[in-house]
Order: sequence, then C-alpha cells, then structure tokens
Amino acid sequence: MCNPLHPHQTTHTATTSAATTSDETRREFLQSGAAAAATLTVGTWTMAQQTPTAAPKPGEGLPTRPLGKTQEHVSILCLGGWHIGAIKNPQEAIKIMHAALDEGMTFFDNCWDYHDGGSEIVMGKALSADGGKWRKKCFLMTKVCARDAKGVRTMIDQSLQRLNTDVIDLMQMHEINWDNDPEWVVEQGGLAELLKAQKAGKVRFVGFTGHKSPHIHLKMLPVHAWDTVQCPINVCDHFYRSFAKELIPAAKKAQVAVIGMKSLGGGDGKIVQAQVATAEQCIRFALSQDIASLVIGIRTMDELKKNIATARNFRPLEGEELRQLLNKVKPHAGDGRHERFKSTTDFDGPYHRKQHGFE
Repeated sequence: MCNPLHPHQTTHTATTSAATTSDETRREFLQSGAAAAATLTVGTWTMAQQTPTAAPKPGEGLPTRPLGKTQEHVSILCLGGWHIGAIKNPQEAIKIMHAALDEGMTFFDNCWDYHDGGSEIVMGKALSADGGKWRKKCFLMTKVCARDAKGVRTMIDQSLQRLNTDVIDLMQMHEINWDNDPEWVVEQGGLAELLKAQKAGKVRFVGFTGHKSPHIHLKMLPVHAWDTVQCPINVCDHFYRSFAKELIPAAKKAQVAVIGMKSLGGGDGKIVQAQVATAEQCIRFALSQDIASLVIGIRTMDELKKNIATARNFRPLEGEELRQLLNKVKPHAGDGRHERFKSTTDFDGPYHRKQHGFE
C-alpha cells in the first residue's frame, strides 16, 4: 500500500502494521494518510510564503514569490514558450503576450528548440514592440539544449538574437533527463561556457530543467550552485516518481528555487482530459507546493483570462478538499499513465532524442 506522505516526514501512520487486514482499519489508514498529506502540503506552501511576496491590488496584477536566492520576485504563473509558439497566427500570439504582461504575468518561459526557434522569434517580436517597453516588464527565461561548449555558446547567441534582447534573465540547461546528462554538461564543457556567458553579462541567472526522474535532478543539484530547477509538479506526481516529495526538500536546502511545469499532465493536458482533476484543481495543487512559479501553457485569450483568475483568487488546497482530491487521483496515478514523459522518450525534444542516440 502506497503511503502518500513525504518520505522525510514522521507521523503516527508510519508505524501502522503492514499486516493489518481489517477493511475498516485499512480505510482509516488511507484517510489518515491523506489527511496528513493535506496538512503537509499546505504547510509546505505556508513556508514558501514566509518570505515577503508582492500582493496585487484587487483586479490588478498577480501575486509574486521570491525566486530563491536571486533576490528577484516573479509572478506565480509563468507564460509557457512552447504553447505560445504553437499559435498559428503570430499577431494573436503577440496580442496574448502583451495582455499577459498587462495583467501581471511578467515571467516568460522559452527554449532554443521550441518550434525550431519560432517560439523565441515571436516572443522577441512581442517584447521588442513599442520601443521595447514590454521587455522592461518581463523576467525572461529561455534554455540551451547542447551539452558541449561550442553548442551552448552558439545557442545563447542565437537566443539573444531571436529574443531581441541583450541579456537573458534566466538561462536553464534543458532536459536533464538522462543519468549521464549531469556528467556531460561538465565533461563536454557546456556548463563552463554557460558560466562564461553569465560572467560576460549575457545571462543573469542559471538553472536546469528535466521531466524524467527526481534522482537525476538530485544528481545534478551538487554539480553547480544553481539558481533554479524546473520540474513536473502535479497531482499525479504526488504518487509517482515524485519531484515534489524528493526534489523540493533537497532544492530548498540548497537554496535553489523550484519552477513547476506540466501541472495538467503535459502539453495535451491528459490529467484534465481523463477527468482525474479539473484544470483549476491542478493549478491550485501545484501552487500549493513550495515552488516559486508555475509554467502554464496558454494558446488563447480565454485560457489566459481563466488562468489569471485562478492565480488572483488562489487559495491553497488543504484539509478535506485536498483529501478528497488525493483519494480520487491515487487510483489513476501510481502507474504513471498520465505522466508518460517520465517513462518514455515520446515527450523528449527532437534535439535531445538525437543527442542521446534515439530515433
């Protein structure tokens, strides 16, 4: 029987005998475990809020949280670069980005390989419009895919050009998904090149991302004094190869800010499609964890409005509401059916599949 508690927590449920066979006792155990998990989750969110955050005026802006040790505060929702690049009409994408910035979603995500550079190009047009006033509002993040020095150097310069900016606020090493990636970034010189770019003022802060396994992220953490780490945070992750349980405590100890992603189960929103949880529940659950911000995919103005409303009205999932959600999710989560990005190469970027010798 799976215990939904974080492994580093100690409660009375940890001493419950595995040999107990009474149905009534088993029900009580599950309920008490879920209740303890509910208490823990809201407690984790409370810790995240102990550092001062900027509260928006009614109907204006979004709440912000500190980005680890960087002394920056970022909006609790981050506009996802892959989805914005998937919008067929570039002018509509630009319109959505401008509206997001006006509404207080001032943290933007991107990556060198999203839509073969198309995401960075359209985002660069949005941010450089009107004399660059939009760039001044934006905390801009993008990512490099290469592990070698030459590749990293080339990608950073290309991203700066595409994004029409002189500096990237946060540059992350993308898709640290394989056990040898933490070794490759050092052995092939990619990390050293990234740090050169930081020293040269092209990049302000550095981090890494990945969606396969928390144990790979734990291996990557001590490689450098990172500013950020980006990983899946969702209601199914709570029960399957959990980044929230295994990575967040270690990142917090190392003063590395955690950025959540895949709150709906990836780009196709599988958790919502399968009716395991609603989009609002998914977002609220992710924001109830100790994360600085949550990357969210937005492809329409309507999606933007709904996500803005959820963030402005955010209250943590806790108590009976959380217990009921976890009880509903658990039967659908333990085998990873809604998080196949953790167990297959199907969701890896084409650059990284080729990088590791996959078709």
